[in-house]
Amino acid sequence: MFAERMDRVRSAMVAEGVDVVLLSVGAELPWLCGYEAMPLERLTMLVVPRDGDATLVIPRLEAARVVERPEVFGLLPWGETEDPVAEVAKLASTASSVAVGDKTWATFVLGLQEHLPSATFAPASRLLGPLRARKDDAEIAGLRAAGAAADKVAAQLQGGEIALVGRTEADVSADLSRRLIAEGHDHVNFAIVGSAANGASPHHHASSRVIGPGEPIVCDFGGSFSLEEGLPGYCSDITRTIWTGGEPSAEFAEAYAVLHEAQAAAVAAVAKGLPCQDVDRAARRVIDAAGYGDRFIHRTGHGIGIEEHEDPYIVEGNDEPLEVGHAFSIEPGIYTDGRWGMRLEDIVVCGPDGADPMNKADHGLAVVDA
Repeated sequence: MFAERMDRVRSAMVAEGVDVVLLSVGAELPWLCGYEAMPLERLTMLVVPRDGDATLVIPRLEAARVVERPEVFGLLPWGETEDPVAEVAKLASTASSVAVGDKTWATFVLGLQEHLPSATFAPASRLLGPLRARKDDAEIAGLRAAGAAADKVAAQLQGGEIALVGRTEADVSADLSRRLIAEGHDHVNFAIVGSAANGASPHHHASSRVIGPGEPIVCDFGGSFSLEEGLPGYCSDITRTIWTGGEPSAEFAEAYAVLHEAQAAAVAAVAKGLPCQDVDRAARRVIDAAGYGDRFIHRTGHGIGIEEHEDPYIVEGNDEPLEVGHAFSIEPGIYTDGRWGMRLEDIVVCGPDGADPMNKADHGLAVVDA
């Protein structure tokens, strides 16, 4: 798998005229070689020349963590008194065009520029972004497993197994996080719990507010799930809206029916070759027509994979055509400042015949007495 990805990267390097790719912290490195660098002051960097062998330059004390793949890269450990930037520069000394990982620390990039003064530097995402956006079968399997595990937690939430009323948002957030781990996630990326007026803030940080009866709660949670030890994990991301105790208000139920229709319309719109912005438009048309357009304040979706947010972005202005293997969220929302919010989110993969949902949890507005 990693050798095939390396071949794809080198083909892209030839097409784009890139001499060397340099990858450090971030998702690009584990995607290409399976190793995730720790964000340390000690440099870890994969050096991929267009012609020649790839080399992982790594602190000697971290080398034991590497799953070696000699068919993909060699290993060059460096000691505490050595200069890793200089070692990377030696390996890239003949390069005139350098693509460097987007999240590489500035101190290392500036050092490399000093060592390679005649080279031009560009973000590696320009080269690797389109490759990473098209998920292969192994990646889709990882996303599907992550989605199924998150669905189990969503079902527990919707079924009343997770107590809500009388607990703080922070306590419920911690509960969701524990359950994600129990269902097989390696770690939790976020667990947003926004009750009542807090739900109107899409990225609300779970607070000490105590949840009461007769109010809505937006629960948006996800983490990273690995199918096999030593392989990078793929992300889950799901949002469901809950009403606590009794029937929801007519106003809220009416708005939720619009949201449900909008999310379904966007999923139905997914098709190979369709511009990404058209999926956003499909959701927005429904919400606009119902008079809630000014309350839908964010894009319809984001790409997902090793990172919870990556290409492609489902937003107005992105006319990039969907391709088979593109994975992304569809998550329209309606937010009323000072009162309430609602969001409905699934992860889907663009298949040859339309959207392939990674999430199956019920899409209705769950009413929970707990």
